[in-house]
Amino acid sequence: MNRRSFATAAGAVIGASLGSSNAAAASAPGYKALDKLDVAGLQAAMTAGKLSAMELTRHCLKRIDGLNQRGPKLRAVIELNPDALAQARAMDAERRDKKAPRVRGPLHGIPVLLKDNIATADRMSTTAGSLALAGLHAQRDAHIVERLRAAGAVILGKTNLSEWANIRSNRSSSGWSSRGGQTRNPHVLNRSPSGSSSGSAVAAAAHLAPLTVGTETDGSICSPAQACGVVGFKPTVGLVSRSGIIPISASQDTAGPIVRHVRDAALLLQAMAGTDPTDPVTLTQAATLPDFTAGLQRESLQGKRIGVIRAAVPNQPAVAALFEKALATLREQGAVLIDPMVIPNYAEVRRGEFTVLIHELKDGVAKYLAAYQSDAPVKTLADVIAWNKAHAEQAMPFFAQETLEAAEATQGIEAPAYLEALANCRRLSRAEGIDAMFAEHKLDAIVGPTGNIAWPIDHLLGDRFTGGGFGSMFAIAGYPHLTVPMGMVGGLPVGISFAAQAWQDARVLALGHAFEQASPHLQAPRYLQETGLN
Repeated sequence: MNRRSFATAAGAVIGASLGSSNAAAASAPGYKALDKLDVAGLQAAMTAGKLSAMELTRHCLKRIDGLNQRGPKLRAVIELNPDALAQARAMDAERRDKKAPRVRGPLHGIPVLLKDNIATADRMSTTAGSLALAGLHAQRDAHIVERLRAAGAVILGKTNLSEWANIRSNRSSSGWSSRGGQTRNPHVLNRSPSGSSSGSAVAAAAHLAPLTVGTETDGSICSPAQACGVVGFKPTVGLVSRSGIIPISASQDTAGPIVRHVRDAALLLQAMAGTDPTDPVTLTQAATLPDFTAGLQRESLQGKRIGVIRAAVPNQPAVAALFEKALATLREQGAVLIDPMVIPNYAEVRRGEFTVLIHELKDGVAKYLAAYQSDAPVKTLADVIAWNKAHAEQAMPFFAQETLEAAEATQGIEAPAYLEALANCRRLSRAEGIDAMFAEHKLDAIVGPTGNIAWPIDHLLGDRFTGGGFGSMFAIAGYPHLTVPMGMVGGLPVGISFAAQAWQDARVLALGHAFEQASPHLQAPRYLQETGLN
């Protein structure tokens, strides 16, 4: 949309009728022309004086008011920042200063929602969805929050998540936390939003904010992004600091964008990426980071050698059919497909991952609480477990905490079992796994379906993953992984994944952008009560 179109359409409702008698859909606020704009479009409108950060922030707050606890009751946002409008006003003042107008960059005045395991030193809590930390405030910002504030972003609020980033139990329901309740998929409300970055993905899909940030250990960005029909990017571990993020794994954790457009993911990543002395893994990144938007060209797929991971196709014929159409698009755009490919050592690597995660969880939680929330009533993982037991009626109404208990039973990060598992996971996933496959076949990237269709929310039995996907291998290796919408099945989105070797983040984004431009599948949610699937 150009500026003239924006000026004439900014107040118009897009699709006033949602084409459904569904009560939740009928009560949801309509989509405005504003919601169709990406970050570049929003900046153009602000530069032209047709939009302010205050107006944009108020618009987001209005959408949250109509969709989060009312209407379809998405429960995507767990807390709003009481200082958001003041931040927006300050960004407008900088832009309009007559003596020295200032625009800090492409995120100046753009509202951002953060997953509620990312520390903010403000009037919001940082809880990982746990009632044990409710009402408590971090003593300082996470490193990525410092960078976002410096870039001019408006910190709008915190998003709900699978409690403790889905590491509490193997029978959990994605998107449920004792503090925030159950986040709902905006496309079909009784279907899972997946997790653990459930609220961020739902907020992006429902246009609650232009940008959201999630975190991933294994699937927690890309899986909910797929389930909610948006873009999710898990960067190379070390590109974005983890300092100030409630941890699971020092080996695998990272923050990353969950947004509606690949270009917006690149812009958000650019703002967050950088070195941080308090997170030594970031010191392994290149001295000068690439411009992640520079390679976002329509012809980026031309001549690229892309491996096809057919083992990632779930046992769902409709998803398989969409994947075949996506492969045809890649060929039409000039990609050279090596089909099929098999990732070496996949099963062996997955067997060792759990050992690594539970050892690092015990160590990481204690270090985070000491550094960022030292006034919390819980100081260690053992304290968290005890608190949950003492408040079981509120904290554990549906599932227990056996994974936390398994982590507490470990001997820490000096244990021989941990050191052996970590070494094996790194060797088998990297040098003898992904790197060997890429070298043998001279690959630029690999593709496959991101996962299976979103399953019904079930607090009794928990999540129902039905196979497919290959993201775990790239999560364990710490390599970049992007999901982009691929189409719809029965009213539910599915995604296609692009992944590559370490530090090839710009390439992965470029390939995903080219696919997105050639085959756009972003769909506004309809807030249906049930799917058309049998």
